[in-house]
Amino acid sequence: MSDEYEFLNLLRARATHEAARGLLDDVALLSVGGTGLILTTDTVIEGVHYLPADPPADIGWKLAAVNLSDLAAKGARPLGCLLNYSLSGDGDWDAAFLDGLHQALERHAMPLLGGDTVKMPAGSARSYSLSAIGEATGPVPVRGGARAGDRLYVTGPVGDAGAGLDLLRADPAASGPLVDACRRPRPRLAEGALLAPHVSAMMDVSDGLLIDAARLAEASGLAVTIDHVPLSRALEKALGASTAVQIAAARAGDDYELLFTLPPRIKPPVRAIPVGRLERGSGLTLKIDGTVMPLPDRLGWEHG
Repeated sequence: MSDEYEFLNLLRARATHEAARGLLDDVALLSVGGTGLILTTDTVIEGVHYLPADPPADIGWKLAAVNLSDLAAKGARPLGCLLNYSLSGDGDWDAAFLDGLHQALERHAMPLLGGDTVKMPAGSARSYSLSAIGEATGPVPVRGGARAGDRLYVTGPVGDAGAGLDLLRADPAASGPLVDACRRPRPRLAEGALLAPHVSAMMDVSDGLLIDAARLAEASGLAVTIDHVPLSRALEKALGASTAVQIAAARAGDDYELLFTLPPRIKPPVRAIPVGRLERGSGLTLKIDGTVMPLPDRLGWEHG
């Protein structure tokens, strides 16, 4: 059992406001004057969420993107955000970070409203947090709404970001589409808005297809079978499509595609790839080419 799991259990006993939704989702839903506000926050830390040699503009972009992805999974319209920033002591580095952050915020129409700055002790890992606010434009999907018989979909292939990270660890000067997927994820806001009125459950794939599908199933009180691991052409070209590559892609994080469920008779209103199904029961099953595979020791990214 991870430290994160245990800590969240402690938090749930204290986060009792209805907006917290039992801390069973990636966002809070607060009703203010008849408007549903979607609230989320994410932190990126040097050496944990990005490599020390990563360009600061890409780090700024990614911080915005991961928050926007949480809004996308709820079909929300971005309203604004707050930035908590640890000063680097390097003015050019800080300026480049803000340029990348601004590019992502401007692209997705999410204004920066304020925040806080701190000076970290010498030698400390850099750490940055963003809190995003969105407006519910219709039904707000939950991760626990799936029903037995639903099909499971993702809005794109998985594993690109994980493969890009491996390339960068081997060579900080690496480039190409897999590195781009790692450093500059694309939040699926347009897709989320179109999907929200129709899906039974939805979340983003931040920690890996396997672990996030298991979380969606557990929250819904169901079992899930993954029967297809979609790979991009770039990933297949770089690594092939062996069973090992598919398992690695299924447990890699940072893809930020949307993971959602629909009844079998309903077709997705956006381009999406069927990857599994939900059934009565509990647990996760992985099939590759029709064969049940042993699950890896770690299904995806966990804190602690």
